[in-house]
Amino acid sequence: MTKSSKIALIREILDSAEASIRSARQMLSEMAGETGNSQIAKMAEKVGSHKQVGEQHIIEGSFDGQNMIGPDARVYSVPANYASKSKLVPGDILKLTITADGTFLYKQIGPVERKKIVGTLTYEDGQYRVMANGRSYKVLLASVTYFKAEIGDKITILVPETGDSDWAAIENVLPHFDEEANPDDFKL
Repeated sequence: MTKSSKIALIREILDSAEASIRSARQMLSEMAGETGNSQIAKMAEKVGSHKQVGEQHIIEGSFDGQNMIGPDARVYSVPANYASKSKLVPGDILKLTITADGTFLYKQIGPVERKKIVGTLTYEDGQYRVMANGRSYKVLLASVTYFKAEIGDKITILVPETGDSDWAAIENVLPHFDEEANPDDFKL
């Protein structure tokens, strides 16, 4: 192993250790009840609505990473496949139509500004997470399986541009490139 590759490995180990410490702090905050969900509930109260049109109920609220929070702080389950395919991030405004036969129809009506970051997929305490920028973001299992991601993969995620978020949406899995590969091997 060359000196430069040893230095790179040591930096990677230190970055991983720092990220693990930040993740532990974040998990401790979550366990202590210091989550960003109250922020989402406040947003839902401000921008949300609930009205009845004929036999349908139409509810607008904020997405918290897994569910929609209605204007009355009520939690509505969002199908994980819909959240994954729509790449919903916390703070997105959703409209839920509950039909007369009990069908739930979701539509994203107000996406928040997003930023993309790259991190590494991990699995901690029964939850998939992406470690990025020294933070640990929860991601939906449906997204992990949809993209056929594996622990250790480099993942592009979407998070709200402003504010703190415990959750992220997976945008894509970055391909593995062999560091020893010849760039000419990738020419078409």
